[in-house]
Amino acid sequence: MCGRYQFTAEQCEEIRQIAEAIQRKYGAGAWTPGEIRPSNHAPVLLDGAGGPVPKLMKWGYQLPGTLVINARAETAAEKPLFRDSVRSRRCLIPSTGFYEWDGQKRKYLFTLPREGALYMAGLYDRRGNEDCYCILTTSPNASMRPVHDRMPLILTGEQRHRWLADDDAAARILTVVPPELMRTSAEAQISLW
Repeated sequence: MCGRYQFTAEQCEEIRQIAEAIQRKYGAGAWTPGEIRPSNHAPVLLDGAGGPVPKLMKWGYQLPGTLVINARAETAAEKPLFRDSVRSRRCLIPSTGFYEWDGQKRKYLFTLPREGALYMAGLYDRRGNEDCYCILTTSPNASMRPVHDRMPLILTGEQRHRWLADDDAAARILTVVPPELMRTSAEAQISLW
C-alpha cells in the first residue's frame, strides 16, 4: 500500500518543471509541494498530443464512507471501480519518492537510485465534480519485501510513455516487476542535547 509520497521540486529538475507548469496553469498557492497525503491535491501526468500534460487532481476516489487511494494492479482491470480507468484513464504520479512503514511503525523513504524522479502508475476518474486519482500497487520486489507486502507500480523509461498512450501495452505493464529501490529511514531525528 502506498499511503504517502514526496513531491519536492528542489531535488529534481523534472519535478521542478512539473511544479512550475502546475503553478502557471492553476496559479500560485493552488497546491503545496512536500509530503502528499490522501485527499491532498497533487500533480499527475496525462497523455497529451505533445507528451505528458500535468494536471492537478485529488488523491483518492471518494466512495460513500471511504476514500480509495490504491488499486491492485493484478485485479484493477476486472474491478468495476477501476475497469474503465484501466482502459482509458491512466496517469502517472510524479514524485521524488514514497513512504512506507514497517511492522514496528518505522517510517522509510523509498527512492530510485541515481534518479531524482520516481513515477508511479495511476488511474483517474471523475467523482462528483472533482477529478481524482489512485495509485496502482503490486507485489513487493526484493528491496521492498522487508518493509511491506505491497508497493507502488513504478514505471521507468519507455514504460511511462506506453502506460499513458498505448492501450495494449498498458495491460502488460500491469504485470511488470518494479525496479529495485533505495530505502532510507524517514524517522524524525530527536536530540536531547
